[in-house]
Amino acid sequence: MADKDKDNDEVEATIADEAVVTKYKTAGEIANRVLVEIIEKCVEGASVRDVCISGDNLILEETSKVFKKEKEMKKGIAFPVCISANGCICHFSPITSEPDHTIAKDDVLKIDLGVHLDGFISMIAHTVVVGANSENKITDKKANCFLAAHYASQAALRLMRPGNDTYQITDMVMKVCKEFECKPVEGMLSHQLQQFKLDGPKTIIQNPTESHRKEHEKATIEANEVYALDVLVSTGSGAARETTAKVSVFKKTEEVYPLKLRASRIFYTEVIQKHSLMPFNLRNFEDEKKAKMGVMECVNHKLIEPFQVLFEKTGETVVQYKFTVLVTATGPARITGLPFEEDLYVPTLSIKDPEILSLLKTSVNQRGILQPVKKKKKKPQKNANNAAGENCSMDVDQPSKTEAGVEKMEVDASA
Repeated sequence: MADKDKDNDEVEATIADEAVVTKYKTAGEIANRVLVEIIEKCVEGASVRDVCISGDNLILEETSKVFKKEKEMKKGIAFPVCISANGCICHFSPITSEPDHTIAKDDVLKIDLGVHLDGFISMIAHTVVVGANSENKITDKKANCFLAAHYASQAALRLMRPGNDTYQITDMVMKVCKEFECKPVEGMLSHQLQQFKLDGPKTIIQNPTESHRKEHEKATIEANEVYALDVLVSTGSGAARETTAKVSVFKKTEEVYPLKLRASRIFYTEVIQKHSLMPFNLRNFEDEKKAKMGVMECVNHKLIEPFQVLFEKTGETVVQYKFTVLVTATGPARITGLPFEEDLYVPTLSIKDPEILSLLKTSVNQRGILQPVKKKKKKPQKNANNAAGENCSMDVDQPSKTEAGVEKMEVDASA
């Protein structure tokens, strides 16, 4: 009897279960709402640190309002809010003792966060330009980068189908970015999501080097899997590097080691009790100074994994779009993500490749089935010589908006 119970405990909870789908969807709705509120706070003169703290608190507040009857259910932050500006690629969310970033007009801000309910994780990242509007549009290579990231993520989404392999997605992202003369950031991974696991066994790599291709295994997308599809695109070389920015986001691993220092043991115990395997920011600890001391030994012995703050070359722009995808038997269903405001961008390049155009002309409907986009009557163009061409106004996965401006998507729970 004990062996039977053990086998049951090891059965993975997937989106084949309607209750699991509900938790993913609810976490996704919270992630979308929190992102909208964070964007509203990203104004000229604001502190990135203050906005990140506000976002983390909002995630905790919103998750506390759902599944109230499930007293033992763990829920909250699956990835602390990070806001990485301009050439900073990812993971910038400074603690109080480290330098902050004051938001300036025309800053390109990548906002990244995650929410979980009962360990079912919904991730989201979106890029905005501070002060961009109909009178202050984004132009030239910066606009090209936004279009590259957007269409690369949309093309990748359409390939998230059972039976496709991960390198099909890798190669498609590369092809789209080439159309806009941009580069995907080298070696960045989109992870499979599992209960209480942000970095599942399958990954999708973007812009791999030769050594990456030798080390990174190809995998097949299967029904009932969930992925955080993450696309990061640069106007530069796409090579990520570390600078002087200190790491503030960490995650517990499954390694074992007997810690020697008392400060390390106290810190590690608090990590286990409060965060388990979910990433956390050192700001979350009452005594930040002691946390900084305690984390060092844990990292040195691989009990704790750091999320490095990475940068492109100074002067380059990096754009990121990340959303959570449920892979159903009939195709992909995106449960996080905000609308792409294409009217704000005036690119100098457009997509010409027939294979990409054909893929983008299919639309992911609410049940994950790919369908051709219905042709719409063309409106007269004010500027017939628009360098972006007709291709950049394709009707690609434009989500419906609620009153709050957040995507609302139905998912086929029976798939």
